[in-house]
Amino acid sequence: MRNGSVQHRPFFRVLVANRGEIALRVMRSARQLGLGVVAVYSDADRDALHVKQADQAVRIGEALPAQSYLNIPAIIEAAKASGADAVHPGYGFLAENEDFAQACKDAGLVFIGPSPQAIEAMGNKAGAKEIMKKAGVPCVPGYQGADQGDEVMLSEAKKIGFPVMIKAVAGGGGRGMRLVTDAESFGDALRSARSEAKAAFGDPTVILERAIQNPRHIEIQVFGDSHGNAIHLGERDCSVQRRHQKLIEEAPSPAVTPELRAKMGEVAVAAVKALRYEGAGTLEFLLDAGGEFYFMEMNTRLQVEHPVTEAITGLDLVELQLRVARGEALPIKQQDVRFTGHAIEVRLCSEDAAQDFMPQSGRMARWQVPESVRVEHALQSGSEIPPFYDSMIAKVISHGATREEARGRLIVGLEQLTALGVTTNQAFLMSCLRHPGFAKGEATTAFIGAHRDELLAPSTNAAFDTALAGLLLYVTNPRAPSWQSGRSLSATFPLPAKIEITGHAHELEITRERDGSYIVADGRQERFEIEQLDPDAIRFRHDGVMDSAKFLRDGDRLYVQHRGIPLAVTDLTLAAPKAATSNGGDGKVRAAMNGRVVAVLVKPGDRVTAGQPVMTLEAMKMEHVHKAGIDGVVAAIDVAEGEQVTTGRIVAEIGAG
Repeated sequence: MRNGSVQHRPFFRVLVANRGEIALRVMRSARQLGLGVVAVYSDADRDALHVKQADQAVRIGEALPAQSYLNIPAIIEAAKASGADAVHPGYGFLAENEDFAQACKDAGLVFIGPSPQAIEAMGNKAGAKEIMKKAGVPCVPGYQGADQGDEVMLSEAKKIGFPVMIKAVAGGGGRGMRLVTDAESFGDALRSARSEAKAAFGDPTVILERAIQNPRHIEIQVFGDSHGNAIHLGERDCSVQRRHQKLIEEAPSPAVTPELRAKMGEVAVAAVKALRYEGAGTLEFLLDAGGEFYFMEMNTRLQVEHPVTEAITGLDLVELQLRVARGEALPIKQQDVRFTGHAIEVRLCSEDAAQDFMPQSGRMARWQVPESVRVEHALQSGSEIPPFYDSMIAKVISHGATREEARGRLIVGLEQLTALGVTTNQAFLMSCLRHPGFAKGEATTAFIGAHRDELLAPSTNAAFDTALAGLLLYVTNPRAPSWQSGRSLSATFPLPAKIEITGHAHELEITRERDGSYIVADGRQERFEIEQLDPDAIRFRHDGVMDSAKFLRDGDRLYVQHRGIPLAVTDLTLAAPKAATSNGGDGKVRAAMNGRVVAVLVKPGDRVTAGQPVMTLEAMKMEHVHKAGIDGVVAAIDVAEGEQVTTGRIVAEIGAG
């Protein structure tokens, strides 16, 4: 049995065993309490902002998480070398690892979180459900037996009834989780879930649960201290998800009444007291259409979405964590908790929503955040986004007197945020926030799946976007005549141009008119009058409206952002024709992103059909199956399992046969 107590004593220097925006977030509250802060970093993060802003920073290993941010001995050694006497794990990585909490304790370090025993009890989904059942918390029916054999798992799934959820017992964040609708697809889903769970958490064990149809995902924020006090800070609605990972979170939930909040909060606090839990935690529930709720899991850490709770309560949750870890009593009683207004958070991720949310990595050439909303990030212009970690790069949070005010503030904030150089889900987030279903507060966990085509629909101003991109490519060309040359005796001859936007080529003609305006023709004509052209922004008049856009020119590549919608444009005017397709139609399977090969599913000589999985890559902690583009015979496998590959690299070759 692990030591169940939490170690309390004064500490003065906190090592943050994490990276990115959460590392900076923890450092901010620690410094407000007069504490020193220490960063750790992998080789991929040597120049990261959390490293630059810490008092001290210690290298802990190579880029892969297993060699750095999951390397417990290296982190403990970093704490000793820097003189840190406490460790904050943030979220993800080792935040819910009982071995890490115990290692900190054994090294004489204060672990800013619950005891190893509490983490262990709640970290295993099967065990957590048993504990919650005994505490009277309603749980989803399912199977969590020790026999993990394929036949047993399939038999239990049939007993539960499809659809069922497969869930990794050791983790969260959507990894190792699969929704299975029928018995035929169960085997493949089970293999994939186990593989992903093993890679992410080192444990392939899974449980099965009945899939509650179209529920709300509601979580209750709780806090406990060493004096026996426990409180809840209300709920967060985290229903808008993709790949079983949260994308939009808000507090309070549009679906939770004061009576239901009190009931769920009472259940959550009872569970915390039964565990003698200390620190921040979250109980996650599924809420069905009839108002019944079921326990899913408990997260024994700070949540990504904690800022929305901070916004409506006025509390600093990281500060509360630090104070409780020092042995202080919670400074607030349940009856003193007040909720003011409404808050919404979106997760800005480096991913391509149009390509099944494929993770993206690379250089964020231009990064600017608005002052009108809260933005948690660790980026600056020129920051590298490595392929080894989670795809979330920032959180944008708004607060308003009403939900509609918060929603409007967030949309405007996203319009003002600039992220150029790496594809993000910025436009997709705005589509979600503007959707009538979300605006009415009706979104369930089925929201993105049910409205995906609408949310991914191209801009209604596609012709304008194309024309603006063509104009910017023309006027920012070093050899182009000055746009300020004013009126002339005659118009210029139409100049042909060819550009590519989101995989679609456009043939344009650009004409400089006698009055100094520009006509860009692409089937229809768009007229622009340029008022001002700076190195990174343009101000223009179009259809009688003065407007502006931000842009970044990088050789034949142009990034444009107009009203928050970013576009990546390529100038093809002088480009040679492509020799072969990149989607596998030439028999070559190419890596869709920077990632690590985790499974090679075929071997040379195997006959495959178009659409058949041939290889699985892992990027930013998620698996992505790569499929054959044609029927044929596998001619070559060009990579090995465990190998790191770059975007576009040929990983397999298929010949006719």
